[in-house]
Amino acid sequence: MSNRLPFSVSKTESFYEKLGDWIGDVFYDILPESGFEVRDEQIYMAFQLEKAFKEKKVMFAEAGVGTGKTIAYLLYAICYARYTNRPAIIACADETLIEQLVKKEGDIAKIEAALGLNMDVRLAKSRDSYLCLNKLEAVMAKDETEVFEDVFYDLPDFVHGKGSMQSFTHYGDRKDYAHLQDEQWNQIAWDSVQDCFSCHQRHRCGQTLHRDYYRLSRDIIICSHDFYMEHVWTKESRKREGQLPLLPESSCVIFDEGHLLEYACQKALTYRFTEQTLEKLLTRIMANDVREKTLNLIEDGIYESEAFFNLLESVSLSTLGSEKRKVEKTNQVLNSAKNLLTILQAVEEELVFESELYVINEYDLKVVEEYLEQITYSLSLFVKSNQGITWFETHSGERTLVIMPKLVEDIMRKEVFSQEKPYIFSSATLSDNQSFNYIASSLGIDDYLHFSVESPFDYEENMKVSLETFNTGQSEEKLRYVRESILKSEGRALILLSNQDEMQSLKTYLQDVPFPIYFEGDAEISTLVSHFQNEENSILCSIHLWEGLDIPGRSLENVIIYSLPYPPLDPVFEAKREGAENSFEEVDIPYMLLRLRQGIGRLIRSHEDKGIVHILLDKETNDNVISKINSILPNQKKAEGKAR
Repeated sequence: MSNRLPFSVSKTESFYEKLGDWIGDVFYDILPESGFEVRDEQIYMAFQLEKAFKEKKVMFAEAGVGTGKTIAYLLYAICYARYTNRPAIIACADETLIEQLVKKEGDIAKIEAALGLNMDVRLAKSRDSYLCLNKLEAVMAKDETEVFEDVFYDLPDFVHGKGSMQSFTHYGDRKDYAHLQDEQWNQIAWDSVQDCFSCHQRHRCGQTLHRDYYRLSRDIIICSHDFYMEHVWTKESRKREGQLPLLPESSCVIFDEGHLLEYACQKALTYRFTEQTLEKLLTRIMANDVREKTLNLIEDGIYESEAFFNLLESVSLSTLGSEKRKVEKTNQVLNSAKNLLTILQAVEEELVFESELYVINEYDLKVVEEYLEQITYSLSLFVKSNQGITWFETHSGERTLVIMPKLVEDIMRKEVFSQEKPYIFSSATLSDNQSFNYIASSLGIDDYLHFSVESPFDYEENMKVSLETFNTGQSEEKLRYVRESILKSEGRALILLSNQDEMQSLKTYLQDVPFPIYFEGDAEISTLVSHFQNEENSILCSIHLWEGLDIPGRSLENVIIYSLPYPPLDPVFEAKREGAENSFEEVDIPYMLLRLRQGIGRLIRSHEDKGIVHILLDKETNDNVISKINSILPNQKKAEGKAR
């Protein structure tokens, strides 16, 4: 029995009985004495969780805003990790939220202080959250921008070969370069073309070193849904290549904002075929002393790839509010894909011969072989399968074909939920009409426990909801309303947006607002959130912080939902719509209402919080939709508002 448990258990005593006693002491005595506001709903949730850990089952823990979900599941996670001597995994919705748990004002710090615990909590961030030394050097060679020079010369001495590895310090995290805009960061961050296993700098790489660090956590590892699913899908292949899995064996897994896990599963199984990447890698091979047959095939492949992407671009259709362009699979497109597939498969065969001649740099060869394997597989899916969701993207002239699976339940059932361990889904929005069957079936979960508790907050007293309608297309009126609202509240506003077009409009219109205003993408997101929380009159504009953001107090008294958050008309949601009898009622409305519930939930985070939620509507919004919006307001609160 672990002697690190916060309570004593003898060999003759039951761990779970002692755990239950300790949980009771924590909620009824220790936390109230430490100034915590303990809620009945939180205590109910805590004792419900015990059954999932004891029986090693999946549990859907649906608890309203303000229940104190995080503290409840953290207490079980820390104890169970120490009992089993394996870390607990907490997977958050995305990278923007994992920092929320460990910030100095967060629940982990509060629990440590109140209970006198020293918790070993480490973050496992996605690979694109780390600096790539190879990409940084490449940018430095062609771009003398001062911002990249500062990054390069501020690297630790051991990276430049001047110091000992004994002097290692953590470096290379996106958060370390909070001043960089997302566009700048992407130029030097890891991407899927990098082959870290063969890289000559891997033992000095911040990502590799940090991975070794978080794997040694004894208590809790926090990651994103995306990263956890990448771990699941790459676990066996990494073992075959002699690498460790991305995450160590865990005692339990908690999916915070668990209603979003399905998309992360699909995303992890997605294949991306980028024209420029293929051309760059094949051109790198041509620089070696390869045979003429190989050269000719590579040239044919580059030519056919360009023709294929020209066709894709000509038949793809743009979608409002999304960068995903729908691809029409015409006969001409399919024939071009088949030709390209045949040529690339021939290149793969020739590279086997070239490898035996040792004329190609080993690192370059391995990168090209792995990427070609992905491309040929993705092209075969594109040509043969109707089970995938396909779209086309273009960014700054870079063209990409993306293929995502429609259904993931069989894979999830086999690879994840067949294991006997506690899996906890925590969210305020897990059920559909008080049923958990939809989320369970979509993830391949056949046997599960569940419960629901309402929010403890007095919304009737502390929250006002205002529905404001505007003439369709009259963006000037909406922008003016937003400006007037934040001036009236002297900042203290979170503005939730649905797309980049809305973000850009606000950026332009709100330039002269006399309060600090932060836009997602202008710097590292957790840094922006920290500014917003600590600068009481500031404003934060975001596309992705509809869930998970926890800002109690006067810094947030105004939530402005700029437009109803319907899903975009992109291929992912088009595939869902195609499988529905009434797509608006079965796909669009449920998605919008769920996201709306999450957005509204950002306002009231404690019993003292007060404020207004502004929901901006088009005049064309019909009475049925407005009725549904009113039905999901906390405590059935009736919205006020007027037409403009």
